[in-house]
Amino acid sequence: MVDDSEDTNAHPFSQVPIEIMISVGKARPLVKDLLKLQSDSILALDRNVDDPVELYVGDKLIARGELQELDGDQAGQLAVRLTEVADLKNGL
Repeated sequence: MVDDSEDTNAHPFSQVPIEIMISVGKARPLVKDLLKLQSDSILALDRNVDDPVELYVGDKLIARGELQELDGDQAGQLAVRLTEVADLKNGL
């Protein structure tokens, strides 16, 4: 069993949740095309379905990974399997 109490005391913010943004791609439509968008419109991105996604905290790239769909009780929910993780020892 691992004792986290010392680690928590060393890092008082270790229990604070943060938001991680997952970038699946970018689109660069012309303004005239953007103004035509409606429900059910399709906006093509610059990546393929199987391309890696990027994980950001603020504007800092912290990891890359692959999109996955969960099974079981969470079937249909998206998740990310990490394939690369940045060295965060020196902070974000």
